[in-house]
Amino acid sequence: MDFSVYFFSANDQADFGERYRFILEVAKYIDQNGFKAIWTPERHFQEFGGSFPNASVLSAALAVLTQNIELRAGSVVAPHHHPARIAEEWALVDQLSNGRVALCLATGWHRGDFIFYPENYAGRRELTFRLVQTLRDLWAGRPVTFSGVEGQAVEVRTFPRPRRQELPLWLVHSTNPETWAKAGELGLNVLTLLDNWDRLTANIAAYRDARAKHGHDPKSGIVTLGVHTYIGDDDTTVRKLVAEPVKQYLSTFLTQRKADATLQGGSKQLDAKEQDMLATLAYQDMYDKRSLLGTIPKCADMVRRMQEIGVDEVACLVDFGLDFQTVLDGLPRINELRAMFQPAASNASASGMAWYYNR
Repeated sequence: MDFSVYFFSANDQADFGERYRFILEVAKYIDQNGFKAIWTPERHFQEFGGSFPNASVLSAALAVLTQNIELRAGSVVAPHHHPARIAEEWALVDQLSNGRVALCLATGWHRGDFIFYPENYAGRRELTFRLVQTLRDLWAGRPVTFSGVEGQAVEVRTFPRPRRQELPLWLVHSTNPETWAKAGELGLNVLTLLDNWDRLTANIAAYRDARAKHGHDPKSGIVTLGVHTYIGDDDTTVRKLVAEPVKQYLSTFLTQRKADATLQGGSKQLDAKEQDMLATLAYQDMYDKRSLLGTIPKCADMVRRMQEIGVDEVACLVDFGLDFQTVLDGLPRINELRAMFQPAASNASASGMAWYYNR
């Protein structure tokens, strides 16, 4: 089981400079301690994830700071971008990082984000699927034809050329089994969240089956599961520490969903009391059943269950509202958990917190 770190901050009222410095510190630690990758998302115009308008810019900074971890867009919202720009920007990051780039494509869902290309909203799902081959062609240096100023065909090859010969691609989604099957058909990896164990198990099976039916090795596709992560020494302390940040994180997500419903003309709105109650119930379920929140033994049992249903990688979502220093201090415990499932690759922090003081 591989371990990576996933960013998707809910509360961006903190100083942006401090937040970016925090991300760099996390990146330095995981780069030195056997983690597989770092994921940075793309979000626009909302508090939820608002620190991340452009994953390629942030990844360029991470490229010159790190040496080992993959730099993954988690994700690129495909309908917001021309594919040639995606290929150009990420090939540059790939060169800076000596071939460590990977991308996760998303279709987008928040209507307010589609000011870039409003015409792409209705067909965003199909557009994203079509983009896969276009990106693969551009990355490989094959010419692709686009429409010019007067509608004429313009053949394009993008530069710089990347260092990595093949671009690893993920598709982000959660519950739709048709999308899982499409990811398998296209030979993509999958980045998803854990909302229901039975549904996730069925979707992974459908994904593997679709890969096999379309000529892809069913075992080689990577299923990456993003989960809220904080590990402490005792359960009571962890519960007390993470309760309000997680509930606020979930509440912010519900607020964004409510804003999207308003843009769509939805009439049903949750009042503050209903939203708080829903966030509390979701937190309790998440803590007990769908997270790496708690002690190492509890979280190890959760990782074993993930392995049993076919998950290949855990993406530890760490920036859900805890104090930055608390997260940094907790990284060695996450690394201890990682080492339990990657003993051969473990170079866990025998030096304790030396990594922090040697920054």
